[in-house]
Amino acid sequence: MSSMLTHAVRNLPASSTWAARGCNLLLFLLIITFLSAVQPKSKKTLAKSGVKNIVVVEGVRIPFLQSGTSYADLMPHDLARAALQGLLNRTSVPRDVVDYIVYGTVIQEVKTSNVAREAALGAGFSDKTPAHTVTMACISSNQAMTTGVGMIAAGQCDVVVAGGVELMSDVPIRHSRKMRKTMLTLNRAKTLGQKLSLISKIRPDYFAPELPAVAEFSTSETMGHSADRLAAAFAISRLEQDEYALRSHTLAKKAQDGGLLLDVVPFKVPGKDTVTKDNGIRPSSMEQMGKLKPAFVKPYGTVTAANSSFLTDGASAILLMSEEKALAMGYKPKAYLRDFVYVSQDPKDQLLLGPTYATPKVLEKAGLTMADIDVFEFHEAFAGQILANLKAMDSDWFAQNYMGRKSKVGAPPLEKFNTWGGSLSLGHPFGATGCRLVITAAHRLKKEGGQYGLVAACAAGGQGHAMLVELYPQ
Repeated sequence: MSSMLTHAVRNLPASSTWAARGCNLLLFLLIITFLSAVQPKSKKTLAKSGVKNIVVVEGVRIPFLQSGTSYADLMPHDLARAALQGLLNRTSVPRDVVDYIVYGTVIQEVKTSNVAREAALGAGFSDKTPAHTVTMACISSNQAMTTGVGMIAAGQCDVVVAGGVELMSDVPIRHSRKMRKTMLTLNRAKTLGQKLSLISKIRPDYFAPELPAVAEFSTSETMGHSADRLAAAFAISRLEQDEYALRSHTLAKKAQDGGLLLDVVPFKVPGKDTVTKDNGIRPSSMEQMGKLKPAFVKPYGTVTAANSSFLTDGASAILLMSEEKALAMGYKPKAYLRDFVYVSQDPKDQLLLGPTYATPKVLEKAGLTMADIDVFEFHEAFAGQILANLKAMDSDWFAQNYMGRKSKVGAPPLEKFNTWGGSLSLGHPFGATGCRLVITAAHRLKKEGGQYGLVAACAAGGQGHAMLVELYPQ
């Protein structure tokens, strides 16, 4: 169209000077209108005046493995060290440039209670580099990342490494409280008579060990029971849960085979072969999944081993910098970390609904709607939990009666949702999952041409987290 108008203007007679000028102006306006119509409009940046831009330079994780497999003989700091070394190898960032290290974990090894510090020393960081460990159930590495964000935003640091680790193959098993009390008292006994007196009081039941359980302290209910009740409350059938779990495994397998899981770095396990990929991705069939019995609420529950995330070993690490520092060091960041929120609700009936509560809050902080989000990465603890959140987010009744909102926020469209698999298939090492969600969102934005990603997760204690990720300009 513009070429036709240009030809017409060029062939106006010389006496038509003013007409030509008018046509030139008209041509200019028409061209601008035409280009605006055919070129996609870029979205606004979420940068805020007076607030530092904080970027993700890179994120990695060692392969997530089913507990009791290749990592079984290691300790948590071994896995975290491997993730840190993978990050150093991937980025070539000098160790002495890192100002601070923060790690998240859930079930702590007593010998390495500050696993961040032990992993950092093992990875060759200076003993002058501070490190600390945080815990917030399944959003522990989310907490580690946002702690780093806060440090950089406050001007305390320019470079922070955040991450998470979990080793479910070797969890602490304690003596009973009676036995512990007796042993501690025995340690303080001064005479043989005092010691023999204490020993004589020991009874057989003292020797019964206390096994850790994925349960709520306040309710004594396991997360699996909570997921089963949540699925029942939202009328989510066993069939729907199995279908969603199969979707997760199928998409994860496709992403793995297609080389899309770019955050995975190989790990040479001492005394064993090098591990190069997640081993929990196992697409099955609806028929095979249907044969499994309920795992928690028996015999009528709908949550099974097939539609639940499995006990997983793994670690992750992510390199955060101020934008100025990253560019000064010659890095091309992957994404900005923007607004984030944490939420809490009833730890019994709404234990796993964190994403439902966190999502509208983070969107409203940024002035966005669900329609603005290009990729969604939600933590999948259970298929029933994910589907319950999607139904709750799409319910005006739930929004009005439980969230104090006038209307629903709306459910994410599945074509934008966890399209490279999720925790059901990739695995869920409690403390490490958050970093996987964030770096996957960044990779998907680049691959799929989007600008905004939304990461959300539930956590034990009835808590949740949501964060907005913005693609760095390409």
